[in-house]
Amino acid sequence: MSPLNFTHILTQAVDQLSAPESYEGLFLRHTEGNPLPSGRDLRRIVDLARAVIFPGYFGNSTVNSRTLPYHIGVNIEQLFELLTGQILAALCLDGKEGDCAACTDEQRGRAADLAARFVSTLPRLRRLLATDVEAAYNGDPAARSFGEVISCYPAIRALSNYRIAHELHVLGVPLLPRFITEMAHSETGIDIHPGAQIGEHFTIDHGTGVVIGETCIIGSRVKLYQGVTLGARSFPLDADGNPIKGIPRHPILEDDVIVYSNATILGRITVGRGATVGGNIWVTEDVPAGARIVQRK
Repeated sequence: MSPLNFTHILTQAVDQLSAPESYEGLFLRHTEGNPLPSGRDLRRIVDLARAVIFPGYFGNSTVNSRTLPYHIGVNIEQLFELLTGQILAALCLDGKEGDCAACTDEQRGRAADLAARFVSTLPRLRRLLATDVEAAYNGDPAARSFGEVISCYPAIRALSNYRIAHELHVLGVPLLPRFITEMAHSETGIDIHPGAQIGEHFTIDHGTGVVIGETCIIGSRVKLYQGVTLGARSFPLDADGNPIKGIPRHPILEDDVIVYSNATILGRITVGRGATVGGNIWVTEDVPAGARIVQRK
């Protein structure tokens, strides 16, 4: 094929891709000067938060008890600055289809306020994640130390992203929570929606393939194994035939529940306190407290 023919093909592709009907709903007309959400900055935000929550394991490895206040102060200052910018980008972008209007002073002030409110949750996030580390250590005979769990276990990486994202979700920050949990999904294979509510001492053994839906409610001391799905059974439709968003449609797992590998639990059902769901089971009805559900031989 001659260079002339290549030129024709390339020109034709440009014309087709530039036709308005081809990019309807896919093109963001960005306003110059507005920030855009940045995957690089969000990864840095997560790294900084992990360094604050687990000092010495993430971030500067030379930190000690004497220099800890300095390192935490530097990390929080950087975290606040980056998070303010990313929240502003999300606020300016939120709900826009096609056009992205210029950010306002009100949005800038709100972004800084939300970032500060998130920073104030970090002590509580550390306490929560400490219980998750303890649950992973106590639940795995192969775990040699808390340090091994913090450094190596994919569940802790996924849960740290989830708990950060959940706090932003509760604060009403758009878009960023999904960015942050999907980063963990890509890294660990664990997919937790930031809207899910998860209690303390939660652990996921191995983790690959676990899915936890948006409206799940999970109590304390719950343990999941790899491949578990906590999903929706059906999607009620509105008058136009579109799925109704925001309604409770995922399972409730009460305290002390164990769900073994590749179990699928669907719909707004309740797995009662202390129940055990065996592997490779499809569950679509309530499970009584203390029950043990296994496959029949």
